[in-house]
Amino acid sequence: MYRIGFASDIHRLVSNRKLILGGVEIPYHLGLLGHSDADVVCHALSEAMLGALALGDLGTYFPDTDMKYKNIDSTIILKEVYNMVRQRGYQLNNADISISLEKPKLKNYIMQMRINLAKVLSAEVDKISIKAGTNEGVDAVGREEACVATAIVLLKRGD
Repeated sequence: MYRIGFASDIHRLVSNRKLILGGVEIPYHLGLLGHSDADVVCHALSEAMLGALALGDLGTYFPDTDMKYKNIDSTIILKEVYNMVRQRGYQLNNADISISLEKPKLKNYIMQMRINLAKVLSAEVDKISIKAGTNEGVDAVGREEACVATAIVLLKRGD
């Protein structure tokens, strides 16, 4: 009746890219490098849902060698993954997402991310939790070289 999925995604911070998290553009001088828009929040959430149903990973469905996915909005990927979940008779019960990023501070953007993801997933906002923290100067995230998002989801069968 229930399936749990867990995933993490990391992308490098670079110049001349937008910083998009949870489908929300965050004003900052660095952005995430990737084939798509590199939204680690949407990627981790998508992979957690795929994992919950043992459907493989994002690269299986959205390979970075396919130019049709170049710079794609990751909320589109998330929506397609959720359609796969729904086609198998499951729906999102809740999701818990943690973002690790040294700068910028995300406090003022968390609610907009939650609203945006809830809209993409046709879910209530209270089913989407997002937290953000730093890595206290440790590792690539702490050195402001990368951003990581980790997601856990609970899917339930039926409507």
